[in-house]
Amino acid sequence: MLTKKEIITALASVPGPDGKTPLPDSGALSDIMISGGRVVFSITADPAQSGRLEAMRLAAERAVKGIAGVDMALVTLTAERPAQPAASTRPSGQPARMRPGPARARTPIVGVSHVIAVASGKGGVGKSTTAANLALALSGEGLRVGILDADIYGPSMPRLFGLKGRPEVTQTRVIRPLEAHGLKIMSMGFLVSEETAMVWRGPMVAGAVQQLLREVAWEPLDLLVVDMPPGTGDAQLTLAQSIVLAGAVIVSTPQDLALIDARRGVEMFRKVNAPILGIIENMSSFVCPNCGARHDIFGHGGARREATRIGVPFLGEIPLELALRESSDEGTPIVAARPDSPITAAYRDIARRVKEAIK
Repeated sequence: MLTKKEIITALASVPGPDGKTPLPDSGALSDIMISGGRVVFSITADPAQSGRLEAMRLAAERAVKGIAGVDMALVTLTAERPAQPAASTRPSGQPARMRPGPARARTPIVGVSHVIAVASGKGGVGKSTTAANLALALSGEGLRVGILDADIYGPSMPRLFGLKGRPEVTQTRVIRPLEAHGLKIMSMGFLVSEETAMVWRGPMVAGAVQQLLREVAWEPLDLLVVDMPPGTGDAQLTLAQSIVLAGAVIVSTPQDLALIDARRGVEMFRKVNAPILGIIENMSSFVCPNCGARHDIFGHGGARREATRIGVPFLGEIPLELALRESSDEGTPIVAARPDSPITAAYRDIARRVKEAIK
């Protein structure tokens, strides 16, 4: 069984970012994740030197791959910029505005025509389940679709699609995504076990996501659905600023507490000039299977009202239903498991609206 000690011993032969100090002693090495024969770690580097340090990253990757029992090594370079101090302080004691940093260049992903982000201002609103079923519904519209599970801390796609395999890496260091129901799927969950805690800071997460975007054999795709991490932190902003986005779909439940965070999600994408395709109200209502009575457990209609208030499209409602939870836990999203169900029809209606919006 592979150990961290073996990995660190192998990396001792690789000079760190200063070109002299062994990488394990340089302070630039992240926590090392080991899952079976798969090894994942990150190296923090000065962004001004990231091009030069690509050779160091490749050397670290080769050193790890040379260890008996290593099937795959994913090594990322992360560039962490220090916070920029305020230029001055106002007489009232209020700090002056921070100087804006340099704009990041948005670049397309090779072989991918459109990218949409499925996001939420907070966790627990069913964002990943929505992303999986929306991707399947878009595939049913005749599009070639892939999913990137960008939630590094809590990847859900392996469980949602019942996938337990490991991706292959080609001689040119391109990762082949796994496939299910006609979709290409990539997730950090394929590289580490469900029990592994990713103890990484924001820049490390952003670096890993960038590698999963740029070094995966996505092509040819009409549409890549990115299941974004919840919230509006550094990782989310970095991702939104580096991808050419066709738009963002915001997922929320109806109650006011969730809608407050959904507003933040909309505002984040507006700040990076990404189009808002619309808001989906998840867990919209519950119809009792025994008596047929409708119960608005989390309220109802809040996302529609909020969409109208802030001037973005409302894409539709997804009810709270036991079949949706069961199919997800069983590893077959409901659009594939129950193609004739009312929930599947709701996802297909939303998919048609999304498809029309990105034309």
